[in-house]
Amino acid sequence: MKQLTEVVRVSTRGKGLYPITREIERWVSSSAVQTGLLTVFCQHTSASLLIQENADPDVVLDLADYFERAVPEDDPHYRHTSEGSDDMPAHIRTALTQTSLSIPVIGGRMALGIWQGIYLFEHRSSPHRRGVPLHLIGE
Repeated sequence: MKQLTEVVRVSTRGKGLYPITREIERWVSSSAVQTGLLTVFCQHTSASLLIQENADPDVVLDLADYFERAVPEDDPHYRHTSEGSDDMPAHIRTALTQTSLSIPVIGGRMALGIWQGIYLFEHRSSPHRRGVPLHLIGE
């Protein structure tokens, strides 16, 4: 049994879903692990991870639009406003999504469905550089 780690760096341009499947696929393929479990983790409290459809780009646009309506900026009920009007909504959006994913590795590949892709979901308006550690255990 072996364990490997890597950190994927994602430069965002502001709010939105950023595909990271290819970078992760390349790393898993290079690991020579045939059977195992991959953990993908987001090191931030204002960004998150999603496994979502990767065939129709309207899906991720609709998701981003939905979160804009569901968790709006400038809500007068927010106490945490010192880091900008987008910060507290970013924390709420992260709480409603995921910061960690577990993906089986079978036959040396992630066992994602045919239409599934992995996305970093940036919840802040300004550009950020996000760290996404990967941990793979298997043989």
